[in-house]
Amino acid sequence: MTAYPKETIADLVEGRLPWRDLKAMMSAFKDPDRFVKYIQVLQEKLGWEDKVLLPLGPQLYIVQTSDSGRRVRCGTCAHDFGDAAENWKWGAHVFVRDTVEAMQEIYPPGMHADPQWMELREFLCPGCQTLLEIDPVPPGYPLVEDFRPDIDTFYRDWLGIEPGSI
Repeated sequence: MTAYPKETIADLVEGRLPWRDLKAMMSAFKDPDRFVKYIQVLQEKLGWEDKVLLPLGPQLYIVQTSDSGRRVRCGTCAHDFGDAAENWKWGAHVFVRDTVEAMQEIYPPGMHADPQWMELREFLCPGCQTLLEIDPVPPGYPLVEDFRPDIDTFYRDWLGIEPGSI
């Protein structure tokens, strides 16, 4: 089993890892401390005092605050979406593509969904307007929460460490 140095994980995060190395990494068994190194790389990249616990996406993170609270933050501007136990999407700006014209801004004619059957909800950070997620849903469908991770169980039972100890 290959144990990758933190510098290689940083190259992976930044998209600088050559395809040959990336393919080898994807094909091999995961080294047991890779998540720890990954969180360390993210922590250094973001430069926050709050401890990064779990990424929810490329620019969205669950962090542990100094008062032991858990918040969802934007990685671009550190906007606080609120308690990690709540659906962060309620605090986002939402742009809904629900017309042919809006769909054709991103899809060629005839290649987009029928707006009577599907809309695209684009969730944007209110602080910096970074696109955080897109939900393709039927019109009128309720707001979807992707998942609510059990961070304590993940850290203690899977990683064998305390949350926020990285």
